[in-house]
Amino acid sequence: MSTEKTEDAERGQVSKATDVDAALEYLNYENAAVMTAVDEKALVRKLDLTIVPIMWACYNLQYLDKTLINYANVMDLQEDTGISGSQFSLLATLFYVTYLVCEFPTGYLMQRLPTAKYLGANVTLWGLMVALNAAANNWATLAALRSLLGCFEAAVAPALILITSMWYKKSEQPARVGFWYVGTGTGVILGALTSFGFQHYMSDTFKSWQIMFLLFGLITICVGILVMFYLPDSPMKSRLTREEKIWAIERVRENQTGIENKHFKAYQVWECFKDPQTWLLAIIIITSNIPNGAVSSFQATIIKGFGYTSKQTALLSIPSGVVSCIAVISASVASSRLNVRGPIIIVVLLIGGVLGGCLLAFSPADNKGPLLTGNYLTNVIGSSLPILYSYAAANYAGHTKKVTMNAVTLISFCVGNIIGPQTFREEDAPEYLAAKVTIVVSSIVAAAATGVLMAYYAWENRSRDRRHAGVDHTQNSEFFDLTDRENREFRVS
Repeated sequence: MSTEKTEDAERGQVSKATDVDAALEYLNYENAAVMTAVDEKALVRKLDLTIVPIMWACYNLQYLDKTLINYANVMDLQEDTGISGSQFSLLATLFYVTYLVCEFPTGYLMQRLPTAKYLGANVTLWGLMVALNAAANNWATLAALRSLLGCFEAAVAPALILITSMWYKKSEQPARVGFWYVGTGTGVILGALTSFGFQHYMSDTFKSWQIMFLLFGLITICVGILVMFYLPDSPMKSRLTREEKIWAIERVRENQTGIENKHFKAYQVWECFKDPQTWLLAIIIITSNIPNGAVSSFQATIIKGFGYTSKQTALLSIPSGVVSCIAVISASVASSRLNVRGPIIIVVLLIGGVLGGCLLAFSPADNKGPLLTGNYLTNVIGSSLPILYSYAAANYAGHTKKVTMNAVTLISFCVGNIIGPQTFREEDAPEYLAAKVTIVVSSIVAAAATGVLMAYYAWENRSRDRRHAGVDHTQNSEFFDLTDRENREFRVS
Protein backbone atom coordinates (compact mmCIF):
# COMPACT_ATOMS: atom_id res chain seq x y z
CA MET A 1 0.00 0.00 0.00
CA SER A 2 1.36 3.46 -0.90
CA THR A 3 2.18 6.05 1.76
CA GLU A 4 -0.71 8.22 0.62
CA LYS A 5 -3.21 5.34 0.83
CA THR A 6 -1.91 4.42 4.26
CA GLU A 7 -2.37 7.99 5.48
CA ASP A 8 -5.88 8.07 3.98
CA ALA A 9 -6.75 4.88 5.80
CA GLU A 10 -5.47 6.37 9.02
CA ARG A 11 -7.66 9.39 8.43
CA GLY A 12 -10.64 7.10 8.01
CA GLN A 13 -9.87 5.61 11.39
CA VAL A 14 -9.62 9.08 12.91
CA SER A 15 -13.07 9.96 11.59
CA LYS A 16 -14.57 7.01 13.47
CA ALA A 17 -12.79 7.76 16.72
CA THR A 18 -14.27 9.61 19.66
CA ASP A 19 -11.79 12.46 19.34
CA VAL A 20 -12.95 13.99 16.06
CA ASP A 21 -14.10 17.60 16.08
CA ALA A 22 -17.46 18.14 17.76
CA ALA A 23 -18.68 19.81 14.56
CA LEU A 24 -18.36 16.53 12.62
CA GLU A 25 -20.34 14.66 15.26
CA TYR A 26 -23.08 17.28 14.91
CA LEU A 27 -23.07 17.12 11.10
CA ASN A 28 -23.44 13.33 11.21
CA TYR A 29 -26.90 13.76 12.72
CA GLU A 30 -28.15 16.90 11.03
CA ASN A 31 -29.01 17.94 7.48
CA ALA A 32 -29.97 21.30 6.06
CA ALA A 33 -30.80 23.05 2.82
CA VAL A 34 -27.94 24.28 0.68
CA MET A 35 -26.73 27.71 1.83
CA THR A 36 -27.00 30.42 -0.84
CA ALA A 37 -24.89 33.57 -1.04
CA VAL A 38 -27.85 35.53 0.36
CA ASP A 39 -28.18 33.07 3.25
CA GLU A 40 -24.46 33.37 4.05
CA LYS A 41 -24.53 37.15 3.97
CA ALA A 42 -27.51 37.23 6.34
CA LEU A 43 -25.83 34.73 8.68
CA VAL A 44 -22.57 36.69 8.83
CA ARG A 45 -24.51 39.88 9.54
CA LYS A 46 -26.34 38.10 12.36
CA LEU A 47 -23.05 36.89 13.85
CA ASP A 48 -21.50 40.35 13.54
CA LEU A 49 -24.43 41.90 15.41
CA THR A 50 -24.66 39.33 18.20
CA ILE A 51 -21.22 37.84 18.88
CA VAL A 52 -18.77 40.61 17.97
CA PRO A 53 -20.30 43.28 20.29
CA ILE A 54 -19.98 40.94 23.28
CA MET A 55 -16.37 40.18 22.39
CA TRP A 56 -15.71 43.92 22.06
CA ALA A 57 -17.27 44.55 25.49
CA CYS A 58 -14.99 41.93 27.06
CA TYR A 59 -11.84 43.28 25.47
CA ASN A 60 -12.80 46.90 26.07
CA LEU A 61 -13.24 46.22 29.78
CA GLN A 62 -10.13 44.02 29.89
CA TYR A 63 -8.00 46.90 28.61
CA LEU A 64 -9.81 49.58 30.58
CA ASP A 65 -9.74 47.68 33.87
CA LYS A 66 -6.04 46.88 33.70
CA THR A 67 -5.16 50.50 32.81
CA LEU A 68 -7.43 52.18 35.38
CA ILE A 69 -4.41 52.28 37.64
CA ASN A 70 -2.71 54.47 35.02
CA TYR A 71 -5.49 57.07 35.39
CA ALA A 72 -5.67 56.60 39.16
CA ASN A 73 -1.99 57.49 39.33
CA VAL A 74 -2.69 61.03 38.13
CA MET A 75 -5.62 61.17 40.58
CA ASP A 76 -3.29 60.94 43.60
CA LEU A 77 -3.28 57.15 44.01
CA GLN A 78 0.38 57.13 45.04
CA GLU A 79 -0.10 59.87 47.62
CA ASP A 80 -3.27 58.33 49.08
CA THR A 81 -1.82 54.83 49.42
CA GLY A 82 1.72 55.85 50.32
CA ILE A 83 3.45 53.91 47.54
CA SER A 84 6.59 55.02 45.69
CA GLY A 85 7.15 55.44 41.96
CA SER A 86 9.09 52.17 41.84
CA GLN A 87 6.26 50.34 43.60
CA PHE A 88 3.78 51.76 41.09
CA SER A 89 5.93 50.45 38.19
CA LEU A 90 5.99 47.06 39.88
CA LEU A 91 2.19 47.02 40.00
CA ALA A 92 2.16 47.14 36.19
CA THR A 93 4.65 44.27 36.09
CA LEU A 94 2.81 42.09 38.65
CA PHE A 95 -0.28 42.03 36.45
CA TYR A 96 1.64 40.60 33.51
CA VAL A 97 3.60 38.12 35.62
CA THR A 98 0.45 36.40 36.89
CA TYR A 99 -1.16 36.80 33.46
CA LEU A 100 1.81 34.90 32.02
CA VAL A 101 1.85 32.18 34.68
CA CYS A 102 -1.87 31.46 34.19
CA GLU A 103 -1.82 31.16 30.39
CA PHE A 104 -1.14 27.42 30.09
CA PRO A 105 -3.53 26.44 32.91
CA THR A 106 -6.26 28.65 31.47
CA GLY A 107 -5.65 27.19 27.99
CA TYR A 108 -6.11 23.67 29.33
CA LEU A 109 -9.25 24.62 31.26
CA MET A 110 -10.64 26.44 28.23
CA GLN A 111 -10.40 23.25 26.18
CA ARG A 112 -11.96 21.07 28.87
CA LEU A 113 -14.77 23.47 29.90
CA PRO A 114 -17.47 25.31 27.89
CA THR A 115 -15.52 28.19 26.31
CA ALA A 116 -18.01 31.04 26.77
CA LYS A 117 -19.01 29.98 30.29
CA TYR A 118 -15.36 29.85 31.32
CA LEU A 119 -14.75 33.28 29.78
CA GLY A 120 -17.81 34.78 31.50
CA ALA A 121 -16.76 33.42 34.91
CA ASN A 122 -13.31 34.99 34.53
CA VAL A 123 -14.79 38.34 33.44
CA THR A 124 -17.01 38.34 36.53
CA LEU A 125 -14.11 37.51 38.85
CA TRP A 126 -11.78 40.16 37.46
CA GLY A 127 -14.61 42.68 37.79
CA LEU A 128 -14.73 41.81 41.47
CA MET A 129 -10.97 42.41 41.77
CA VAL A 130 -11.34 45.83 40.14
CA ALA A 131 -14.17 46.81 42.48
CA LEU A 132 -12.11 45.76 45.51
CA ASN A 133 -9.39 48.24 44.53
CA ALA A 134 -11.70 50.89 45.96
CA ALA A 135 -10.88 49.52 49.41
CA ALA A 136 -7.10 49.30 48.84
CA ASN A 137 -5.09 51.64 51.06
CA ASN A 138 -1.56 50.22 50.92
CA TRP A 139 1.01 48.53 48.70
CA ALA A 140 0.27 44.95 49.83
CA THR A 141 -3.45 45.18 49.04
CA LEU A 142 -2.88 46.80 45.65
CA ALA A 143 -0.24 44.19 44.77
CA ALA A 144 -2.51 41.27 45.73
CA LEU A 145 -5.48 42.61 43.75
CA ARG A 146 -3.28 43.44 40.77
CA SER A 147 -1.87 39.90 40.77
CA LEU A 148 -5.35 38.34 40.92
CA LEU A 149 -6.53 40.65 38.14
CA GLY A 150 -3.80 39.21 35.90
CA CYS A 151 -4.89 35.64 36.74
CA PHE A 152 -8.49 36.21 35.65
CA GLU A 153 -7.79 38.47 32.64
CA ALA A 154 -5.46 35.78 31.25
CA ALA A 155 -8.51 34.01 29.79
CA VAL A 156 -9.91 36.82 27.65
CA ALA A 157 -7.64 37.06 24.59
CA PRO A 158 -7.14 33.30 24.01
CA ALA A 159 -10.89 32.76 24.44
CA LEU A 160 -11.75 35.50 21.96
CA ILE A 161 -9.19 34.20 19.43
CA LEU A 162 -10.69 30.73 19.75
CA ILE A 163 -14.26 32.02 19.41
CA THR A 164 -13.32 34.05 16.32
CA SER A 165 -11.81 30.98 14.64
CA MET A 166 -15.01 28.99 15.44
CA TRP A 167 -17.29 31.40 13.61
CA TYR A 168 -15.34 33.11 10.81
CA LYS A 169 -13.40 32.20 7.70
CA LYS A 170 -9.66 32.89 7.54
CA SER A 171 -10.20 35.88 5.25
CA GLU A 172 -12.81 37.31 7.67
CA GLN A 173 -10.80 36.82 10.84
CA PRO A 174 -8.44 39.85 10.77
CA ALA A 175 -11.37 42.28 10.52
CA ARG A 176 -13.36 40.55 13.27
CA VAL A 177 -10.36 40.36 15.58
CA GLY A 178 -9.88 44.05 14.85
CA PHE A 179 -13.50 44.81 15.70
CA TRP A 180 -13.15 43.36 19.20
CA TYR A 181 -9.55 44.46 19.66
CA VAL A 182 -10.62 48.07 19.02
CA GLY A 183 -11.74 47.84 22.63
CA THR A 184 -8.21 48.96 23.50
CA GLY A 185 -8.85 52.32 21.84
CA THR A 186 -12.35 52.76 23.20
CA GLY A 187 -10.98 51.75 26.59
CA VAL A 188 -8.48 54.62 26.45
CA ILE A 189 -11.21 57.09 25.50
CA LEU A 190 -13.59 55.92 28.24
CA GLY A 191 -10.81 55.85 30.81
CA ALA A 192 -9.63 59.36 29.96
CA LEU A 193 -13.15 60.83 30.02
CA THR A 194 -13.96 59.06 33.28
CA SER A 195 -10.70 60.22 34.85
CA PHE A 196 -11.41 63.80 33.80
CA GLY A 197 -14.94 63.65 35.19
CA PHE A 198 -14.00 62.08 38.50
CA GLN A 199 -11.23 64.62 39.06
CA HIS A 200 -14.04 67.15 39.61
CA TYR A 201 -15.45 64.98 42.40
CA MET A 202 -14.44 66.06 45.90
CA SER A 203 -15.35 64.20 49.09
CA ASP A 204 -13.85 63.44 52.46
CA THR A 205 -15.43 59.99 52.44
CA PHE A 206 -14.23 58.53 49.12
CA LYS A 207 -11.41 59.53 46.80
CA SER A 208 -12.26 60.00 43.12
CA TRP A 209 -10.10 57.05 42.04
CA GLN A 210 -11.93 54.79 44.51
CA ILE A 211 -15.30 55.61 42.93
CA MET A 212 -13.78 54.98 39.49
CA PHE A 213 -12.58 51.49 40.43
CA LEU A 214 -15.92 50.63 42.06
CA LEU A 215 -17.96 51.81 39.06
CA PHE A 216 -16.04 49.87 36.42
CA GLY A 217 -15.76 46.81 38.64
CA LEU A 218 -19.54 46.59 38.92
CA ILE A 219 -19.97 47.17 35.16
CA THR A 220 -17.51 44.35 34.44
CA ILE A 221 -19.33 41.96 36.77
CA CYS A 222 -22.58 42.64 34.87
CA VAL A 223 -20.88 42.00 31.51
CA GLY A 224 -19.39 38.75 32.83
CA ILE A 225 -22.84 37.49 33.78
CA LEU A 226 -24.13 38.50 30.33
CA VAL A 227 -21.31 36.53 28.65
CA MET A 228 -22.13 33.37 30.64
CA PHE A 229 -25.81 33.46 29.71
CA TYR A 230 -25.76 34.92 26.19
CA LEU A 231 -22.49 34.14 24.34
CA PRO A 232 -22.66 30.62 22.78
CA ASP A 233 -19.91 28.10 23.56
CA SER A 234 -19.85 26.95 19.91
CA PRO A 235 -22.05 27.05 16.78
CA MET A 236 -23.52 23.68 17.81
CA LYS A 237 -24.71 25.08 21.16
CA SER A 238 -25.88 28.47 19.92
CA ARG A 239 -29.37 29.95 19.65
CA LEU A 240 -29.21 29.81 15.85
CA THR A 241 -31.82 27.81 13.96
CA ARG A 242 -30.97 24.22 13.02
CA GLU A 243 -30.10 25.22 9.45
CA GLU A 244 -28.08 28.23 10.56
CA LYS A 245 -25.99 26.03 12.87
CA ILE A 246 -25.11 23.72 9.99
CA TRP A 247 -24.37 26.66 7.71
CA ALA A 248 -22.14 28.21 10.36
CA ILE A 249 -20.16 24.97 10.59
CA GLU A 250 -19.94 24.45 6.82
CA ARG A 251 -18.78 28.04 6.32
CA VAL A 252 -15.58 27.45 8.31
CA ARG A 253 -14.87 24.03 6.78
CA GLU A 254 -12.44 25.67 4.36
CA ASN A 255 -10.32 26.93 7.29
CA GLN A 256 -9.32 23.29 7.99
CA THR A 257 -8.74 24.26 11.63
CA GLY A 258 -11.85 22.64 13.15
CA ILE A 259 -14.20 24.18 15.70
CA GLU A 260 -14.10 22.37 19.04
CA ASN A 261 -12.60 19.23 20.60
CA LYS A 262 -12.59 18.51 24.34
CA HIS A 263 -9.90 15.79 24.18
CA PHE A 264 -6.45 16.99 25.24
CA LYS A 265 -3.74 15.61 22.93
CA ALA A 266 -0.22 15.90 24.31
CA TYR A 267 1.46 15.28 20.93
CA GLN A 268 -0.18 18.44 19.56
CA VAL A 269 1.40 20.48 22.37
CA TRP A 270 4.82 19.10 21.42
CA GLU A 271 4.18 19.78 17.74
CA CYS A 272 3.32 23.41 18.53
CA PHE A 273 6.68 23.91 20.23
CA LYS A 274 8.56 22.24 17.37
CA ASP A 275 6.90 24.46 14.78
CA PRO A 276 9.26 27.26 13.55
CA GLN A 277 6.37 29.69 13.09
CA THR A 278 5.67 29.46 16.83
CA TRP A 279 9.03 30.95 17.72
CA LEU A 280 8.98 33.56 14.96
CA LEU A 281 5.54 34.74 16.09
CA ALA A 282 6.74 34.77 19.71
CA ILE A 283 9.68 37.03 18.81
CA ILE A 284 7.43 39.43 16.89
CA ILE A 285 4.82 39.59 19.66
CA ILE A 286 7.41 40.14 22.41
CA THR A 287 9.30 42.90 20.60
CA SER A 288 6.14 44.69 19.38
CA ASN A 289 4.69 44.63 22.89
CA ILE A 290 7.68 46.14 24.64
CA PRO A 291 6.57 49.58 23.39
CA ASN A 292 2.91 48.62 23.84
CA GLY A 293 3.51 47.77 27.50
CA ALA A 294 5.34 51.03 28.06
CA VAL A 295 2.68 53.13 26.33
CA SER A 296 -0.36 51.45 27.94
CA SER A 297 1.03 51.71 31.47
CA PHE A 298 2.66 55.15 31.22
CA GLN A 299 0.54 57.05 28.69
CA ALA A 300 -0.85 59.50 31.23
CA THR A 301 2.50 59.76 33.02
CA ILE A 302 4.29 60.65 29.76
CA ILE A 303 1.75 63.36 28.89
CA LYS A 304 1.83 64.82 32.38
CA GLY A 305 5.63 64.92 32.08
CA PHE A 306 5.25 67.43 29.24
CA GLY A 307 4.10 69.94 31.86
CA TYR A 308 0.32 69.49 31.89
CA THR A 309 -1.99 69.34 34.90
CA SER A 310 -3.84 66.15 35.87
CA LYS A 311 -7.11 67.37 34.30
CA GLN A 312 -5.33 68.44 31.10
CA THR A 313 -3.55 65.08 31.01
CA ALA A 314 -6.89 63.23 31.15
CA LEU A 315 -8.29 65.21 28.20
CA LEU A 316 -5.06 64.95 26.21
CA SER A 317 -5.19 61.15 26.60
CA ILE A 318 -8.39 60.97 24.53
CA PRO A 319 -6.67 61.38 21.13
CA SER A 320 -4.52 58.36 22.02
CA GLY A 321 -7.66 56.24 22.07
CA VAL A 322 -8.95 57.79 18.85
CA VAL A 323 -5.65 57.07 17.07
CA SER A 324 -5.70 53.51 18.39
CA CYS A 325 -9.26 52.93 17.14
CA ILE A 326 -8.51 54.31 13.68
CA ALA A 327 -5.28 52.32 13.40
CA VAL A 328 -6.84 49.02 14.56
CA ILE A 329 -9.88 49.24 12.27
CA SER A 330 -7.85 50.46 9.27
CA ALA A 331 -5.14 47.82 9.64
CA SER A 332 -7.57 44.95 10.32
CA VAL A 333 -9.99 45.79 7.52
CA ALA A 334 -7.09 46.31 5.07
CA SER A 335 -5.66 42.94 6.11
CA SER A 336 -9.00 41.21 5.47
CA ARG A 337 -9.74 42.92 2.16
CA LEU A 338 -6.22 42.53 0.78
CA ASN A 339 -5.86 39.08 2.39
CA VAL A 340 -2.37 39.95 3.66
CA ARG A 341 -1.00 40.21 7.17
CA GLY A 342 2.77 40.64 7.25
CA PRO A 343 3.04 43.84 5.15
CA ILE A 344 0.33 45.53 7.25
CA ILE A 345 2.18 44.61 10.47
CA ILE A 346 5.43 46.09 9.14
CA VAL A 347 3.73 49.34 8.07
CA VAL A 348 2.07 49.96 11.46
CA LEU A 349 5.33 49.17 13.31
CA LEU A 350 7.24 51.68 11.19
CA ILE A 351 4.58 54.38 11.65
CA GLY A 352 3.93 53.86 15.35
CA GLY A 353 7.22 52.51 16.63
CA VAL A 354 9.85 54.15 14.46
CA LEU A 355 8.26 57.48 13.47
CA GLY A 356 6.25 57.95 16.68
CA GLY A 357 9.09 56.72 18.89
CA CYS A 358 11.64 59.02 17.24
CA LEU A 359 9.40 62.07 17.64
CA LEU A 360 8.86 61.16 21.28
CA ALA A 361 12.53 60.52 22.00
CA PHE A 362 14.34 63.19 20.02
CA SER A 363 12.01 66.22 19.87
CA PRO A 364 13.09 69.23 21.99
CA ALA A 365 11.70 69.08 25.52
CA ASP A 366 10.04 72.48 25.14
CA ASN A 367 8.31 71.64 21.84
CA LYS A 368 5.05 70.01 22.95
CA GLY A 369 3.58 69.63 19.44
CA PRO A 370 6.01 66.96 18.15
CA LEU A 371 6.13 65.33 21.57
CA LEU A 372 2.35 64.91 21.70
CA THR A 373 2.29 63.78 18.05
CA GLY A 374 4.91 61.14 18.77
CA ASN A 375 3.03 60.02 21.85
CA TYR A 376 -0.18 59.63 19.87
CA LEU A 377 1.53 57.80 17.00
CA THR A 378 2.94 55.18 19.36
CA ASN A 379 -0.64 54.01 19.83
CA VAL A 380 -0.54 52.76 16.23
CA ILE A 381 1.83 49.96 17.32
CA GLY A 382 -0.98 48.12 19.08
CA SER A 383 -2.85 47.63 15.79
CA SER A 384 -0.29 44.95 14.85
CA LEU A 385 -1.49 42.68 17.66
CA PRO A 386 -4.95 41.75 16.29
CA ILE A 387 -3.32 40.80 13.00
CA LEU A 388 -0.82 38.67 14.91
CA TYR A 389 -3.76 37.10 16.74
CA SER A 390 -5.34 36.29 13.38
CA TYR A 391 -2.06 34.69 12.23
CA ALA A 392 -2.34 32.29 15.18
CA ALA A 393 -6.04 31.65 14.52
CA ALA A 394 -5.55 30.96 10.81
CA ASN A 395 -2.32 28.92 10.71
CA TYR A 396 -2.74 26.45 13.58
CA ALA A 397 -5.03 23.42 13.30
CA GLY A 398 -5.82 20.71 15.83
CA HIS A 399 -7.72 21.99 18.86
CA THR A 400 -5.03 21.25 21.43
CA LYS A 401 -2.38 22.81 19.19
CA LYS A 402 -4.57 25.89 18.75
CA VAL A 403 -5.11 26.45 22.46
CA THR A 404 -1.40 25.84 23.08
CA MET A 405 -0.46 28.47 20.52
CA ASN A 406 -2.98 30.87 22.00
CA ALA A 407 -1.21 30.42 25.34
CA VAL A 408 2.20 30.98 23.72
CA THR A 409 0.85 34.10 22.01
CA LEU A 410 -0.40 35.59 25.26
CA ILE A 411 2.73 34.57 27.19
CA SER A 412 4.78 36.42 24.56
CA PHE A 413 2.41 39.37 24.93
CA CYS A 414 3.04 39.30 28.68
CA VAL A 415 6.82 39.13 28.32
CA GLY A 416 6.79 42.25 26.15
CA ASN A 417 4.49 44.03 28.56
CA ILE A 418 6.65 43.04 31.53
CA ILE A 419 9.78 44.42 29.87
CA GLY A 420 8.09 47.63 28.64
CA PRO A 421 7.20 49.26 31.98
CA GLN A 422 10.63 48.41 33.40
CA THR A 423 12.30 50.63 30.78
CA PHE A 424 10.65 53.59 32.56
CA ARG A 425 13.15 53.98 35.39
CA GLU A 426 12.47 56.48 38.15
CA GLU A 427 15.92 58.04 37.72
CA ASP A 428 15.13 58.85 34.05
CA ALA A 429 12.03 60.93 34.90
CA PRO A 430 10.51 63.02 33.43
CA GLU A 431 12.13 62.56 29.98
CA TYR A 432 12.48 58.75 30.10
CA LEU A 433 14.82 58.87 27.09
CA ALA A 434 16.03 55.27 27.44
CA ALA A 435 12.44 53.99 27.40
CA LYS A 436 11.59 56.03 24.30
CA VAL A 437 14.66 54.77 22.42
CA THR A 438 13.65 51.22 23.38
CA ILE A 439 10.31 51.80 21.62
CA VAL A 440 12.15 52.56 18.37
CA VAL A 441 14.64 49.69 18.57
CA SER A 442 12.13 47.00 19.54
CA SER A 443 9.76 48.08 16.74
CA ILE A 444 12.55 47.74 14.17
CA VAL A 445 13.36 44.24 15.46
CA ALA A 446 9.66 43.27 15.28
CA ALA A 447 9.35 44.55 11.70
CA ALA A 448 12.46 42.62 10.63
CA ALA A 449 11.19 39.41 12.28
CA THR A 450 7.87 39.84 10.46
CA GLY A 451 9.75 39.91 7.16
CA VAL A 452 11.47 36.64 8.12
CA LEU A 453 8.09 35.08 9.00
CA MET A 454 6.65 36.08 5.62
CA ALA A 455 9.64 34.49 3.85
CA TYR A 456 9.22 31.32 5.94
CA TYR A 457 5.52 31.05 5.06
CA ALA A 458 6.25 31.43 1.35
CA TRP A 459 8.93 28.72 1.57
CA GLU A 460 6.69 26.41 3.62
CA ASN A 461 3.82 26.61 1.12
CA ARG A 462 6.15 25.89 -1.82
CA SER A 463 7.54 22.93 0.09
CA ARG A 464 4.06 21.56 0.85
CA ASP A 465 3.02 22.02 -2.79
CA ARG A 466 6.01 19.89 -3.88
CA ARG A 467 5.52 17.18 -1.25
CA HIS A 468 1.76 16.83 -1.54
CA ALA A 469 1.06 17.56 -5.21
CA GLY A 470 -1.96 15.65 -6.48
CA VAL A 471 -3.29 14.67 -3.04
CA ASP A 472 -6.95 13.65 -3.17
CA HIS A 473 -9.34 15.26 -0.72
CA THR A 474 -10.61 13.02 2.08
CA GLN A 475 -14.24 13.74 2.91
CA ASN A 476 -14.69 15.64 6.19
CA SER A 477 -10.94 15.70 6.88
CA GLU A 478 -11.41 19.33 7.90
CA PHE A 479 -13.09 18.04 11.09
CA PHE A 480 -10.74 15.16 11.96
CA ASP A 481 -8.92 17.37 14.48
CA LEU A 482 -5.73 17.00 12.45
CA THR A 483 -2.97 19.53 13.02
CA ASP A 484 -1.85 21.83 10.22
CA ARG A 485 1.17 19.55 9.72
CA GLU A 486 -0.85 16.32 9.68
CA ASN A 487 -3.31 17.72 7.13
CA ARG A 488 -1.60 17.51 3.73
CA GLU A 489 -4.14 19.90 2.22
CA PHE A 490 -3.39 22.69 4.72
CA ARG A 491 -1.55 25.82 3.56
CA VAL A 492 -0.42 28.68 5.78
CA SER A 493 -1.62 32.19 4.96
